Amino acid sequence: MARQIVPSRSFHRLLTSRHYPLASPAPPLRPILLPKALSRATAAATPQLPRRGRRPVVAASASAPAPSSSETEAVPGAWGKVSAVLFDMDGVLCNSEEPSRCAAVDVFAEMGVDVTVDDFIPFTGTGEANFLGGVARVKGVKDFSTESAKKRFFEIYLDKYAKPNSGIGFPGALELIMECKNAGLKVAVASSADRVKVDANLAAAGLPVSLFDAIVSADAFENLKPAPDIFLAASKNLGVDTNEVIYLANHMHNPFMTR
Repeated sequence: MARQIVPSRSFHRLLTSRHYPLASPAPPLRPILLPKALSRATAAATPQLPRRGRRPVVAASASAPAPSSSETEAVPGAWGKVSAVLFDMDGVLCNSEEPSRCAAVDVFAEMGVDVTVDDFIPFTGTGEANFLGGVARVKGVKDFSTESAKKRFFEIYLDKYAKPNSGIGFPGALELIMECKNAGLKVAVASSADRVKVDANLAAAGLPVSLFDAIVSADAFENLKPAPDIFLAASKNLGVDTNEVIYLANHMHNPFMTR
């Protein structure tokens, strides 16, 4: 079942104040690890996203000081300046990790190699070359061609699992993107997937490419996750200092997660 992305109260205050907690020392990117699931009680207690395109209204409370009206003035315990949000794709914007594993199983089945979706879990989110090649190494597949396997993987995935508007977007993903944009934040996709898969997933999720200020994929990079290259490039493309970027991810092997 797809999980709903429900920002916490602190994230709503972040979008309004555009400040994140000051910390020293701290890594350049501030990753937020999304939980695998939210309990009904937690979801009920968490404010839901506004309707698409509407700016959130944040109510002040005794336990939470009202956000500063200035983008540069920080209040005690407030968030430092935030200018952009980077979104991972698989497992964050799109419920595409399991379909990806199913497509990979289909690829290996055509080669006569018996694998399961679980075999691909350790390699999920690390780019298609390692996603497929990692399992091939574990299974001892001889004469394995990464490029041929990737080509066939994309053919199967796009034809069978990621048709346009097939509904693989997580509920709340579009609203969260729009909330960020309405708050004046730049938004980008930063993914270790090849661009052909990024475009297919966004189309399948009903998320127009035009929503994003930048899309950075694996094609032009040698070092993928957990190396931060893609995410540093996305920040550069946005023209935003990495100290002003929040990164939404769902895997511990994402950049800085293990530091």
